[in-house]
Amino acid sequence: MRVLAGRKRQEQIQQIAVTAEQMRAIEERLFEAGMPVAALMEKVAGLIARRVQEIYPPQSSLGKGESIAGLRVGVMVGPGHNGGDALSVARELHLQGYEVLLYRPIDKLKELTSQHAQYVESLGIPCYKELQPLQSCDFIIDGLFGFGQTRSLLGEIAEVVNQLNQWSQPVLSIDLPSGIHTDTGEVLGTAVRATHTFCLGLWKLAFLQDQALEYLGNSELVDFDIPLMDVWSIIGEPAGIQRLTATAAKALLPLPRQDVTHKYKQGHLLLICGSRQYSGGAILTGLGARASGVGMLSIAVPQTLKPLLVSHLPEALIIGCPETESGAIADLPEETDLSKYDAIACGPGLTLDAKLVVQGVLKSDIPLVLDADGLNILAQMDTVPTLSKRQALTVLTPHAGEFKRLFPDADDPKRDRIQAAREAAQQSGAVVLLKGSRSAIATPSEGSFRPFGDLWLIPESTPALARGGTGDVLTGLIGGLLATAVTQQLPLEAMVAAAAWWHAHAGILAAKERTELGVDAFTLTQYLIAALR
Repeated sequence: MRVLAGRKRQEQIQQIAVTAEQMRAIEERLFEAGMPVAALMEKVAGLIARRVQEIYPPQSSLGKGESIAGLRVGVMVGPGHNGGDALSVARELHLQGYEVLLYRPIDKLKELTSQHAQYVESLGIPCYKELQPLQSCDFIIDGLFGFGQTRSLLGEIAEVVNQLNQWSQPVLSIDLPSGIHTDTGEVLGTAVRATHTFCLGLWKLAFLQDQALEYLGNSELVDFDIPLMDVWSIIGEPAGIQRLTATAAKALLPLPRQDVTHKYKQGHLLLICGSRQYSGGAILTGLGARASGVGMLSIAVPQTLKPLLVSHLPEALIIGCPETESGAIADLPEETDLSKYDAIACGPGLTLDAKLVVQGVLKSDIPLVLDADGLNILAQMDTVPTLSKRQALTVLTPHAGEFKRLFPDADDPKRDRIQAAREAAQQSGAVVLLKGSRSAIATPSEGSFRPFGDLWLIPESTPALARGGTGDVLTGLIGGLLATAVTQQLPLEAMVAAAAWWHAHAGILAAKERTELGVDAFTLTQYLIAALR
């Protein structure tokens, strides 16, 4: 039972992401309860030192072709507790047979860090005020500045960081690469480009911001056993911001099905997509919906595309629509009854000439997913007032460019995509899936307990998905899962996050087998089911 409880705790810890302010409050709660700062520092240092030894054992070739006895490690030491962590790690590595060299540019240290500095000096570990002696090291540990940094790196420190970034040695950062803003992932003047980052205690938001990714390298959480009650006391339970892990995502999906069911109990989705110019968008969206397992799939396309869609998706009900002169959908057929559908997904391949059909579905009381030209048409209509009139769930799936057109007054998603997504959800009342290397899914406010609503963050993805049509697949997948969720009374907002996770992991699996260059949108659809296995 203890093993099961431990696994459940580890899974919950992996799902939590916190701001710098929240992390400070959680640590302060630990210290007020009697946890000595020195004891916590020792525990963290021991965990990091063991991981360093696993990654770079004392005898290791580091790819040089022959074994090296006693690797040489450089440790960069800052003035605060991050520097104290680094000094403690340096001491442990020294005692395990590594040759350790210290770089400590700042004389004034916090009291505990100063004590560690005094002890490592007594061990005979050499300490320098210049970085250059560390160039002979096999790898370097960055312990200059940890979480909570807000000031830009300037002067000599900035020059040292830039110098380090020009070297070829692996760099392992403690908590965060020095120079990275904890919440936004912004580079504060300059920042260390780490090969590996040990995030301490709980995941910081920077690890889920696109702009920080090239500085973080391989990232892992060093769990030093913060009691969950101390976490929940600060951030609430469940957490308002969550990393969506595989276990959590699969638990949200409508699996397994009940033994006794039928197609209409698995949802009926209407896709509205495609044009003479962009016929592929309709096919890819349909294939994404097919993979969702939705019970019934109807696809509205321009009349001339109907034979093409039938050939690719024979199980779907293809609705031929009146066309504009440009080959876009002019409107849905007069006999169309939107109330018979459980969800609608609209946008891929439409072109801006399909404005009437987008205006029509926005007036419906059916859960609606808007993507691509559906979003572009919405932006022309003034996003917030238009969406405020809807009585049903709306899901918006913009990339950064579409986001700025939809929400010009929201925060810049390139600076802080988490805050931007939350502001957009608050303004519009819609679920906003802000696509990127680390997609963010924000929901509207749920009163005083959730003043900003829930936020899910997809912690992994692949640049293989940076290809035309992959977003169309996601739209179909979301639509199908929403339709199923409506019939089974499952949480709709969470289903959007589960779809984003599923889509990302299908891309990751495809890239592993085919390389990042070999994942076109059609190929991606072939990996959706495999990703769930």
